[in-house]
Amino acid sequence: MNPSPNLFLIGPMGAGKSSIGRRLAERFGLPCVDLDAEIEQRTGASVATIFEIEGEAGFRRRESELLAEFTTRAGIVLATGGGAVLVPANRALLRERGFVVWLRASVEQQLQRLARDRKRPLLDAPDRRERLEQLALERDPIYGALADCSVGGAGESCDHAAARVAALLETQWQRTSTVKENT
Repeated sequence: MNPSPNLFLIGPMGAGKSSIGRRLAERFGLPCVDLDAEIEQRTGASVATIFEIEGEAGFRRRESELLAEFTTRAGIVLATGGGAVLVPANRALLRERGFVVWLRASVEQQLQRLARDRKRPLLDAPDRRERLEQLALERDPIYGALADCSVGGAGESCDHAAARVAALLETQWQRTSTVKENT
C-alpha cells in the first residue's frame, strides 16, 4: 500500500479520468487537476493545436513539466493524460508522490464514449478501433505495472463509477494525516 495524500488517475482516453476525478475530489474534499485542461489553460491552445504545431514530442514535454509541478503538491486528485505514463520520469513521479489508480476501459467502451470526439489528435486515424487497440497494447502493461490498484469500466455512469472507485479507495488508500492546503 502507498500511503499518500495524493490520488493520481491513469488510463486510456475515454476511461473517465477527468469526470471520475472531479467526483472523487469532491467526495474526499480535495482539489482536482485535469492535466490536459491545465496545459490548454496555460498555453491558450488546445491539445490538438499543440500536437499540430509542436508534435507529440512537444506536447509530452509540456505534459512532463506540469506533471512534475502538480505531483509536488499535497492533497490533490490528478487526472493525467493517457500518454503521461510513456515517459519513465513521469512514472517515477507518479509512483513516488501518490496513490495511482488505473481506470480501465475496453476498446469497445472507448469507441462508444469517444464516438463524437474529434478533438483528440491520437484518434485522428482512418481506423479508430485499430488505433485504440494499438495504444492499449503499448500502454496497458505500463498502466498495470504502475498502478497501486485498478478499476475496470463496467459500462456505468460516471457517478456510479466514481462511487465504486471511492468505495475501493476507502479500503486501499491511506491518506497521510498531514495534508497541506494547496495555494
